[in-house]
Amino acid sequence: MNGVLNLFGFMGRGLLRTTERIGDGTMLCSRAIGHLFTPPWLGRQLVIQLYAIGFGSLIIIAITGAFTGMVLALQGYYTLAKFGSESLLGSAVALSIIRELGPVLGALMMTGRAGSSITAEIGIMRVTEQLDALEMMAVNPVRQVILPRIIATLIALPLLIAIFDVVGLGAGYLVGVNLLGVNAGAYIGETIAKVTMHDLLTGWVKSAVFGLLIGCICTFLGYRAVPTTEGVAQATTRAVVTASVSILIADYIITSFFL
Repeated sequence: MNGVLNLFGFMGRGLLRTTERIGDGTMLCSRAIGHLFTPPWLGRQLVIQLYAIGFGSLIIIAITGAFTGMVLALQGYYTLAKFGSESLLGSAVALSIIRELGPVLGALMMTGRAGSSITAEIGIMRVTEQLDALEMMAVNPVRQVILPRIIATLIALPLLIAIFDVVGLGAGYLVGVNLLGVNAGAYIGETIAKVTMHDLLTGWVKSAVFGLLIGCICTFLGYRAVPTTEGVAQATTRAVVTASVSILIADYIITSFFL
């Protein structure tokens, strides 16, 4: 009996800690976004973060998009060939990339490449007391440090996902038409006929939501990191895991609304 009570007590304490962390993170992100509408505006900091987060993730996004499109074309062709529907390969690849794989894989790549960097950078600022120094100089660290990174991820990820989609569609076309011999007219025609603005809107909404999640989670965990080297390492690992799981959960929720 005591073992069962201890188990429920452990689960309850874990749930309360998780709820507290979610509430703390939501409040911090809301405070940061609230500063967006009050001067002074940090245009220079935003440009620096856009370059570091967006341009810095461009190569890995393009590579991931290319191989995703090629794998989809290969797998899709041999699946559709069983039903004699090879002409539908273009629409199958396009819908898979635009609606699901583009936003999800692109967000996961950005989490691993840029999200971990954001958390580690802010955590190191906590260890070296740079955040405390900003407060001593009457500079709000939430505005100066957190806000530019959240807005940068919110802007950069949809743009990177658009590049992911274009590269993935192009790679899928090359494999489907040039390697597998699908008719080029049928490939392009089915793609144009089947892909609608609703599909594009679904991908855009997912990209924006995922970008906001990455920015809020990674900045929060870096800001609240224990000011030790081990604390920063744990916060960075936790940020990647939490952001990745949150992306997958949000993907299911958004998909259920846009079906």
